[in-house]
Amino acid sequence: MIESSKVNKILYGGDYNPEQWPEEIWEEDMRLFKLAHVDVVTLNVFSWAALQPDESTYDFSKLDKIMECVQKNGLKVCLATSTAAHPAWMARKYPDILRTEYNGMKRKFGSRHNSCPNSPTYRKYSVALAEKLAERYKDYDNIVAWHISNEYGGECYCENCEKAFRVWLQKKYKTIEELNRVWNTSFWGHTMYDWDDVVLPDLRTEEFSWDGRPRTNFQGISLDYRRFNSDSMLECFKLERDVVKKYTPEIPVTTNLMGCYQPLDYRKWAKEMDFVSWDSYPAFGAEYGHNAMCHDVMRGLKQGMPYALMEQTPSVSNWHKYCALKRPGVMRLLSYQALAHGADTVMFFQMRRSIGACEKYHGALIDHVGTENTRVFREMTALGKELEQLGDKTLGARSKAKAAIVFDWDNWWASSLSAGPSEAINYYDEVFTYYRSLLQMHIPVDIIGVTDNISGYQLVAAPLLYMCKDGFDEKIREFVKEGGTFLTTYFSGYVEDHDLVITGGYPGRLRDILGIWVEESDAVPVEDIGIRHTFTYKGKTYPAEILCDLLHLEGAESLGAYDNDFYAGMPAVTKNRFGKGCAYYVATHSDAAFYRELLTEIAAECGLESLAVTENHGAEACDAENGAGQLLTMVETTLRENEEGRFLFLLNHGEKEEKVMLKEGGSDLLSGKHYEGGAGLVLEAKGVALLQLD
Repeated sequence: MIESSKVNKILYGGDYNPEQWPEEIWEEDMRLFKLAHVDVVTLNVFSWAALQPDESTYDFSKLDKIMECVQKNGLKVCLATSTAAHPAWMARKYPDILRTEYNGMKRKFGSRHNSCPNSPTYRKYSVALAEKLAERYKDYDNIVAWHISNEYGGECYCENCEKAFRVWLQKKYKTIEELNRVWNTSFWGHTMYDWDDVVLPDLRTEEFSWDGRPRTNFQGISLDYRRFNSDSMLECFKLERDVVKKYTPEIPVTTNLMGCYQPLDYRKWAKEMDFVSWDSYPAFGAEYGHNAMCHDVMRGLKQGMPYALMEQTPSVSNWHKYCALKRPGVMRLLSYQALAHGADTVMFFQMRRSIGACEKYHGALIDHVGTENTRVFREMTALGKELEQLGDKTLGARSKAKAAIVFDWDNWWASSLSAGPSEAINYYDEVFTYYRSLLQMHIPVDIIGVTDNISGYQLVAAPLLYMCKDGFDEKIREFVKEGGTFLTTYFSGYVEDHDLVITGGYPGRLRDILGIWVEESDAVPVEDIGIRHTFTYKGKTYPAEILCDLLHLEGAESLGAYDNDFYAGMPAVTKNRFGKGCAYYVATHSDAAFYRELLTEIAAECGLESLAVTENHGAEACDAENGAGQLLTMVETTLRENEEGRFLFLLNHGEKEEKVMLKEGGSDLLSGKHYEGGAGLVLEAKGVALLQLD
């Protein structure tokens, strides 16, 4: 949420690059922006080369004109620091600024995200530019946010990074003896005698490629590098943030995240940001649930605080193999999906389509034709008008979920780096599997981290909790004792914070909570091997895939058992009474039909209620899917609340109309219609309803 007295509605606009165009076009842009109800622009994202033509010269003359132009026309500004791509002279004069790739190749000038985060040159000049910008434009009252750099990401394996890695490790572990312990360097005779013995894990050292997948010989080393790399870029963000805050302490600061992006620990990043913002680019044809989960991950980074949708495409992205258009209505639908999950802005890349380079065919409000006479412009104008009419109704509104799913970057990294037991193990996919089921049941869910407070939830699910961090088991133990329901899965509880195995039997620290002991795990090949592994739950047979845990009951009860192989009859699904609550364990991966069945039972037990019921909502729909793994209903529901009231979002992602039975009455803020509780509301294909509940 952009907390500013300057913001009194859902901000609507996006990235604007007038520096790429002659000044005579700017006024025409302003005219078109007014037509489309655009009220905010993001400026100066990639202008470093223009702002600083050499080491000692800064030229803000064009940016001055741009800032005056947008201010005169009543537009608010999200002002970027322009440090996402360094100028050519800097690379030529200071080669330390250039990244080194995973294979040891030193880059030359080009592309973007091309700066080493540990380069003294980069840090010096990026901070200097940010300071110049803040000092120069601090008195512009239309600046509503600072946008630091752009879409941080990538890795670097240069000598500067190697030296910085050693310093980072010294701060973390204090002694070389402790480093040797947590990295288990007695294996393969890797004992370190001096901090200078530490080298970065890349293709030249510990990591290698196996069947196209990155692998590592020392998980602890590679895990710490990923933590270090994320921290290195975060430090760059903080340096720029601090210098602009010196001049404009009242203006909130952000940088645009990228949803479920593995390389950076966004939970750690969010603590340093005034508000979260992110760029949403779902692939054409992707399940709507993936984008919904990304939205909820972003909302969860700051404990439910509303976020900013900083970018999306109005029509088409430029980087896919097949760059399909958003069909009529889809841009509006996905914009409301962002609002439904907690966004307080609807913004786009880009306002005017570029004429050259890789983004010239990326969608924009103003197409190459240069007029308002396009489908996209008409759709965006209609949406802008709707958001203008909504005003501040939903601003600051939050979701109040009673179910939570844990999503942890360390677990994502560590499980991906594991040497076995199966390359099919995928942390994101496993989390999404459980999220999808709750989504299609219309049960609100928060995506949380291991350090978040869980006491207010009725259900906490932590799928594939491979790394059980220090203290998290105690948090779960207390939660279940006090009456909560906990759920986890195969490949959970194996290691501690440094990826060292917790001895004494899997699932380690969770063993007493779950009431089980996992003796062995059988990897199920993805390829057809002539054996279909299955288990039976509540009289129905479901596939057992990826991994089959062979476990023994230590107080838990078996709810379902394997049907074949030498472990036929062993438990596949368990439930353990623990204190006033209970803990479920799912020992394998299965299909959508199973998860729907299991979570329906758990939801009823926990008292979790759905927000609405659709015509396709029910067991018969689940059976019809035959476990295909797709969403069973194309209607999505969410609820946000603020001082103004409670707002029910209904979104139809399908190609046919859907009927939704309302549990409560309310007025649709988009159509003006009022509905009584118990009434049916028909959503057209790609349709949206936003009800303020009675």
